[in-house]
Amino acid sequence: MKLYNYFRSGTSHRLRIALNLKGLDYEYVAVNLLKDEQFQDSFRKINPQGFVPALDDEGKILTQSPAIIEWLEEKHPEPPLLPNGHLERQHVRAIAAIIGSDIHPLNNRRVLQNLRKNFGANEDAIHAWCAQWITEGFDTIESIVRKDEHRQGFCFGSTPTIADVYLIPQIESARRFKIKLEQWPNILAIEDNCLALNAFRLASPSLQLDA
Repeated sequence: MKLYNYFRSGTSHRLRIALNLKGLDYEYVAVNLLKDEQFQDSFRKINPQGFVPALDDEGKILTQSPAIIEWLEEKHPEPPLLPNGHLERQHVRAIAAIIGSDIHPLNNRRVLQNLRKNFGANEDAIHAWCAQWITEGFDTIESIVRKDEHRQGFCFGSTPTIADVYLIPQIESARRFKIKLEQWPNILAIEDNCLALNAFRLASPSLQLDA
């Protein structure tokens, strides 16, 4: 497999984690977003949307990290990233959706560029914008995991799920926007447990070849 991605992209980060948790090897293909390589014709042939990540699996191109992660879970079910029960799976997907739907899209690079270009936002305004959506989402996740009596170290249960796959890159992004994370002790405890695992640690942006 070939993974077209960018070291600091949150969606790329989450897919690297998922691939690592599944124990799958892949070729790392860097796409430099700062140089707009994602919009070049060569990459548009891979993903017409011009987004990373994209995964090439024996010539079949997969796009959109939520869909790719679900595909990974179906094609490579072990180790599972979703619990067995229907309600439990919904619970895990809901935590992931808070990040994937309610936080990350509003902090995406193209949104921030638009705020700078078309609305005159300076860096203080950008940081305030990002902090609002991250704080709202993290407040919700902190409340959910704090109330979960069955949680054992991770967002749900005693092993990583897709909720953790989504959470760790968003924590990385929060630090980049200088958000103080001490207000969410349960989230920080989950991060510690995740980063004790090579699958998470080796996916970290700072360890990628294009960092």
